Amino acid sequence: KRLLQSLIANAGTPGTAAFQNYPNPFNPETWIPYKLAEDSRVVIRIYSATGQMIRKLELGHKKAGSYMAKGVAAYWDGMTDTGESASSGIYFYNIQAGNYSGAIRKMTVSQ
Repeated sequence: KRLLQSLIANAGTPGTAAFQNYPNPFNPETWIPYKLAEDSRVVIRIYSATGQMIRKLELGHKKAGSYMAKGVAAYWDGMTDTGESASSGIYFYNIQAGNYSGAIRKMTVSQ
C-alpha cells in the first residue's frame, strides 16, 4: 500500500522519470513504472552488481504520459539477454527516453 501511494504521488512529478520497480524484492518477474514528458523511444538497461549490462529492454516509441500500472509499466521476466535466469542478488536499472537518461535505481532478485 505504501509503494502504491508513493507511485501515485510521484506520477504528478513533471518531466521524464523512472520509479521504483514492484514488487521489490521479486522472483521471478517485476514491473518498472515510468513517466514520459514527451513522445520518446524508451530503453531500460539492467545491470548486475558488478556493473555488467545483463538485459536491455527495448520498449519502442511511446507517447508522453504515465506508465505506472502493471499492465503498462515496463516488464522484466528476470531473464538475462542470454536467456538465463538472473541469480539472487542486487541489480540496477536506468531508463533512456529521448535525451533523458534517468538516475540508476536498485532492485533485488530473491530466490
